[in-house]
Amino acid sequence: MESLVEFLTVEECHQVDAALLTSREKFTSRVAIYALRSLKTIATQQNCTIKSLSQETITDWIHSDPSLQETQDGNFRRFFSQIVLGAIRPLQAIANDVGNDGAIENVTVAQVISHYEAQAKVSL
Repeated sequence: MESLVEFLTVEECHQVDAALLTSREKFTSRVAIYALRSLKTIATQQNCTIKSLSQETITDWIHSDPSLQETQDGNFRRFFSQIVLGAIRPLQAIANDVGNDGAIENVTVAQVISHYEAQAKVSL
């Protein structure tokens, strides 16, 4: 099992930091990127699409991830499972908006950031 040792690369951190977002929106963008990376990894390992992953499969994978077992307790793993599950809806909206045929697997970090920047502009 590939672990989630690095939630965001240095380059991705710079991309989020450079975005025209509030601190809260940057945090939300980072969470979506963490979740996207996790979902892509889980789907690859399960040899299926993200859309076909069950909540149980996602939760089981997170609970068995070695990097989370070594450094975090069960409460964190439950919390992180809810974060990943909660990010599916906005990631699906991004996939639909950018013309990826609704495939979350094809969403990029840049598209996640762009989505949250567009939402921020609307709320001004």
